[in-house]
Order: sequence, then structure tokens, then C-alpha cells
Amino acid sequence: MRALAIAASFALCGVLLGPQGAGAQAPEPPPTTANAPAATAVVELYTSQGCSSCPKADAVLGRLAERDDIITISWGVDYWDYLGWRDTAARPEFTERQKAYAKVLGNGMVYTPQAVINGLAHANGGDEAKIERAIERVSKVFAAARVAVRLSAADGKLAIEIDAAPQGMGAREATVWLAPIAHRIEVPITRGENTGKTIVYSNVARRLIPVGTWNGKSMTVRLDRRSFMPEDADRVAVLLQQGHGGPIVGAALLPRF
Repeated sequence: MRALAIAASFALCGVLLGPQGAGAQAPEPPPTTANAPAATAVVELYTSQGCSSCPKADAVLGRLAERDDIITISWGVDYWDYLGWRDTAARPEFTERQKAYAKVLGNGMVYTPQAVINGLAHANGGDEAKIERAIERVSKVFAAARVAVRLSAADGKLAIEIDAAPQGMGAREATVWLAPIAHRIEVPITRGENTGKTIVYSNVARRLIPVGTWNGKSMTVRLDRRSFMPEDADRVAVLLQQGHGGPIVGAALLPRF
């Protein structure tokens, strides 16, 4: 496990994308909807292609991604790029997201591989048993505050439907985060600590975009696919999250978009 102390801003960052170039025609997928069972956990893995401790964690996330009761996202971070390999999936806003968690959940240290569970706990991303225990430990808190989020798509449009706050819920404001995702990628690594390895990554985030603010009332956000979906993504996750690096109170994954 690699750790790095970074005394930088802990604010979450989002990058809003424009259309995919003049005249670009995105494929129009058939109508689809996210109708899987409500997720019991959101597991985020902060990983780096230049970190020798990470391939084990990437494999763990791949196994968790096969479950329909867990939403998983792999975030590539860029602070190990200086070791000799520039991470092809990393983006600065993913690193900033991890820093926000470091302020809330830890002591300001960011490390790889790190798994963050429901925005409430973290564990070594390579230790599957610890991740399972963390899921169990925070599951009741997540279930009590969970807000239903539903995703559907048709005619190149994405609809995000979010329910009203459940009775007894405390804070009732959260950011609606959208993450276009690549279901599976293989990366041959030719430099750095993982030289010679081809590593499989699951549910790889390509962007992190704030698309709305939820205030405790039911709401619907509608988006044109061309405004946010890059060509290297094929599914979408939405996270409803309180504060900067705070609890996740709702989530959904559209497995094909």
C-alpha cells in the first residue's frame, strides 16, 4: 500500500463536458433502464496503474463488480505518475475527490489502493475481507438514509429520477454526481512498477460531473447523451452525496448506455 500526504484543497471537482465535436453523431442506444435491486453499498477504489500494490485491489474490485447488490467505481489517481508510468485512466478531479475523503475519513493522507465504502468508511483496497466488513459495518447507516435513485435512457437521453428524503432523515441537501464509466478495460503497462503486466480494470470512471443539487424533494434531471458521454464509456453511474467527501445517500448504475 502506498501513501502520500498532500496538503492541497479538499474540495470535490467536476468537469462539465460539451458535445462530442461539431457534426458528431453519437449512436442511439435502445431504451433501457436501471432496474437492478437497490444497492446495499457503493465501493469506490482509488487506484493507480503505476502502483505495484494495486493489481490485487483491481482484481478484488472486478469480483465485487459482478454482484448486483454493490455499485463499484474505479478512480484512477495521478499522483504516482512520476514513478515512470502515466496512468491512462487518471484525472485530477478523481485525485481531488480522494483528497476530500482523506480530510473527512482520515488524517489528510491519500494512498493506493484505497476502497471507500458508502462515503462512510475506508479500507485497503486489496483486502477483500476488510472491505466486506466495512460494508457490513456501515450498511445500516446507509440503508436508513438511502434515497431511491433511478436511471433510464431512450432516444439518446438520460433521465435521473430521485425520490424525496425518507422520513426522519437529517440533512436534506446533496450533490448529484454523474460518472460515465467503461465496463472493462485492459491496459498493457510498459514502464514503472508494473512493467510487463497487462491489468484488467472494471467500472473505470472517465469523468466526474455535478449535474444538480437535491434539496430533499423529488426531482428529475434529464440530459442529452452527447453533452456528457465520452466515446470510451459505455455505462453511467449516479451518486447522491452529501458535503465534500461526505456520506453517499443514493446511487444507481445504468449498465448499458
